[in-house]
Amino acid sequence: MRKREYDFWILFTVLVMLAIGTVMVFSASSYSAQYYQNNKYHFLIRQLLWGTIGVISMLVFSNVDYHRIASSSPILMVISTIMLSLVLIPGIGTVINESRRWFNLGFTTFQPSEFTKIAVILFLSFSLSKNSNRLDYFFTGLVPYLIVVGVTAGLLFFEPHMSAIILIILVSIIILFCAGARIRHFVALAVPVGIIGWKLIMSKQYRVNRIIAFLDPFKYSQGDGFQVVNSLYAIASGSVFGRGLGRSLQKNLYLPEPHNDFIFAILAEELGFVGAFTVILLFMLFIWRGVKVAMNAPDMMGSLLATGITSLIALEAIINIAVVTSTIPTTGMPLPFFSAGGTSTVFLLTSVGILLNISKGTASTNFGIIGNNKDSYGTKRNSSSRKVGEL
Repeated sequence: MRKREYDFWILFTVLVMLAIGTVMVFSASSYSAQYYQNNKYHFLIRQLLWGTIGVISMLVFSNVDYHRIASSSPILMVISTIMLSLVLIPGIGTVINESRRWFNLGFTTFQPSEFTKIAVILFLSFSLSKNSNRLDYFFTGLVPYLIVVGVTAGLLFFEPHMSAIILIILVSIIILFCAGARIRHFVALAVPVGIIGWKLIMSKQYRVNRIIAFLDPFKYSQGDGFQVVNSLYAIASGSVFGRGLGRSLQKNLYLPEPHNDFIFAILAEELGFVGAFTVILLFMLFIWRGVKVAMNAPDMMGSLLATGITSLIALEAIINIAVVTSTIPTTGMPLPFFSAGGTSTVFLLTSVGILLNISKGTASTNFGIIGNNKDSYGTKRNSSSRKVGEL
């Protein structure tokens, strides 16, 4: 049977966003890098290095059968749990900005939560593709998966890393739903989970302050609303066509770390509405193609994997842009392929490689679900499972 090629549009959009993102990292960071590091190319060099490693990893994993990768997911989850536990130990984990989320490797830092995101997606997709019929039952089907996700979220809570918790929970829910989990089970969980989430938010004053500042950021412009207010100033001053590349004013130490979580604001200031809307269109194109890959995947495992990876990148982009535009309270969420960051860049591009591998799978009756409703292991797809796009 003829093999399909990579999905061109996924590869195209990712490489274009990575290229634009690298240019914007340099533009957004040059002033602060010169001020703090005495080298305006400091973050550009790092982004080029990690971007290159990420692209190589993407190309490698695009040529590795995703079944082999997914079959190792139980081991990856064990490794992930060990790393999330070790990073909490003083002397092993490194504290930055009052959060213990990193391993200091000397030449760089490593954030295990980025590895965990991919490990969870792989594990859920692998396990559910074999046992999706169990999701008909709450305690023996859905609860074991919720425990796995809950343990991961619990370890992240002690770092603390709330944005990663939110992201992993949302992606897990999407995968579970697409695998056949019952809506009534999620509804039953909504109230207790909501209560627990609210208590966790109220347990720390800085989280409460963020919500208060979100409601009226300009009233707290010298406190918790400082970042959002300067972000809105940047976006507003960009107007339609922007100030021009490299001409941002807010990056000049007004907006803290403009090359990270708030890089979209600098992009909007320098490239205007046209540039910002173009970036949003690129993400929409990627999401559309990711959904298409999930819908046409050769088997259930591929469909769930594509769903998880696409959801991960889509949610990161949506939450980041929502924070930057003060649509939701501030939380630390990078913009995929744009924000500076080694671990995030490498693992996101690696996940794209897996998505590309799924996109070129053979659609035949002895490999996929087309014609005989069986997956690549010869297992009949459970009738309760859903492909992306089905309601």
